[in-house]
Amino acid sequence: MKTKFALIALTFSALIGHTQEVDTIKTDSLQEVIINSTRIDLPFKENSRTIDIITSADIKNSASTNVADLLQQFAGVDIRRRGTAGSQADLYIRGGSFDQTLLLIDGIKMDDAQTGHHTMNAALPIEVIERIEIIKGPAARVFGQNAFTGAINIVTKKDLTNSVSVKTETGSFGQLNAGVTVGADLVNSSHIVHVDKMTSAGYRHNTDYDNSNYFVKSVFNKNKKAIEMIATFQERKFGANGFYARESATEQYEETQNSLIGFTTTFNTEKLTLKPRVYWKRNQDEYVYLRNDPTVYRNLHITNKIGAELNGSYKSKAGVTGFGIDFSKVYMTSNNLGNRNRFMTTLFLEHAFKLANQKVDITPGVAVTYFSDFDFYAFPGIDIGLKLTDNLKAYGNIGYTYRIPTYTDLYYNDSSTVGNPDLEVEEAFSQEIGIKYFSPKFSGSVALYNRNAQNLIDFIRSNTTEAIYTATNITEVNTKGFEVDAAYHFQLNELNQTLAIGYNFLDDNILDQNKDLSRYSLNTLKHHFTTRLSTQFCKNVTHNIIYKHAERTTGDSYNVWDASLAITAKQFKFTLTAANIFNADYIEAGFVPMPPSNVLFGLNYSFN
Repeated sequence: MKTKFALIALTFSALIGHTQEVDTIKTDSLQEVIINSTRIDLPFKENSRTIDIITSADIKNSASTNVADLLQQFAGVDIRRRGTAGSQADLYIRGGSFDQTLLLIDGIKMDDAQTGHHTMNAALPIEVIERIEIIKGPAARVFGQNAFTGAINIVTKKDLTNSVSVKTETGSFGQLNAGVTVGADLVNSSHIVHVDKMTSAGYRHNTDYDNSNYFVKSVFNKNKKAIEMIATFQERKFGANGFYARESATEQYEETQNSLIGFTTTFNTEKLTLKPRVYWKRNQDEYVYLRNDPTVYRNLHITNKIGAELNGSYKSKAGVTGFGIDFSKVYMTSNNLGNRNRFMTTLFLEHAFKLANQKVDITPGVAVTYFSDFDFYAFPGIDIGLKLTDNLKAYGNIGYTYRIPTYTDLYYNDSSTVGNPDLEVEEAFSQEIGIKYFSPKFSGSVALYNRNAQNLIDFIRSNTTEAIYTATNITEVNTKGFEVDAAYHFQLNELNQTLAIGYNFLDDNILDQNKDLSRYSLNTLKHHFTTRLSTQFCKNVTHNIIYKHAERTTGDSYNVWDASLAITAKQFKFTLTAANIFNADYIEAGFVPMPPSNVLFGLNYSFN
């Protein structure tokens, strides 16, 4: 606690104690990606954190048809899929749990009070995504609760001018996909509309799915005070053979719905920027143990979150001050978890300033949060960067982070699981140092990180013969590791080529504490290596190869190769995507074997 109070004191002394002028942050450079999921907009290479950017070109060359598959290609991000097409997938960063990573869409927090199993339900179709920002390390002081080990912000496209794009795909396991994307740029408004359907008979018994995505993004009154609206709806219906409970539970079935509607605008003066936002997020989850007989066991959870927030920044001779306030109310109805509600308020404050002729940047900050069913919490942090050259930067950050228990942690009960209403909040103190290089041809980063956590929540048995798992705050856990990312862009015969690699090593002591008794702690991704080669054979033909190696703490390891080929002919684009080319036999989550080799053929037609 002394360390925590010392860091809070350091944060506020730095916030109020410096008066040196900083340059105005520019946002119009064609070579810069602006990280604008935070209150202080910064170019990617000026940020003093470990951030990966998945660009629109990366998405195009990824050989992926959904966000879950796409994120797997980046070291330090562990996507544990059950089934295919992103029907059910859990999101982990640097060894945290699926409840400890926050997903955002255009800066709107998509956390779910029921369980983190629904985080990826909100993932958008890749056709409407401009880029994805992966923020690794503690992010509670920037985003609030759930950003325990990091956050992922999906940034949607601004506009598609006046265009229509139609796709059809078919392939292994009876896959049949179809979608249409429309862009309209009018006199005083612009609109993007996307609809798609993805179906499959399944790659084994009871793994069929029927998934639908609907997306609308509109900008109204764009010639005066623009108001941006985003509306999404995702529905997934899938057989869940062995997804939950036990391996023998082959007849499980689940349906989920996730929807969002939000309105945002911006007020600007020379020094002050204000961004108010209101939104409503809804998630519905229906699970049955026996697909053909729902009366045996059925759960139905409906969670609504209504939020309003105001984020802003103020530029002065002392630097740039970011501030914000976030109000939200959660309502949940459930036949298992009961009827619950929670009111949350978070205050954010951070300040960025520079020293030594703009070579040193320091950004301290703090988030103070109140939960109606818990208490007040203050979580400070500080980022420090040193500009060594125009393209080379060293950085470090420290901070406290936290997560309150989900309603599943607190109240869920079935024949093998018991919730615990007396759980305490998870907390951690994290540190990181790194160095990164950025240029048009080559970019790379190396980071070392350490996280000391306490009160982590897991479901524990009292002994190896006990069949009941009870939600429990386990003792202190230390997690440390390092990661390397690099990308090289070059040309052969004036054709663009890209080679990217990533490696993450992670070591923790959680296995020492509950090796035979824990339900969730045994699957830490200890070694994670990825490489992506995007080649252009000729002007209209591109080829992509993706290799992934994973080794978990338990010793299980696997190697997976994916590839894609795209041929463009005027307004037509023919695609071939091959997954798990060498037919690797592996499991990412629970007892669910991943699909064998499979292919998907596609045809896209675009016209303006």
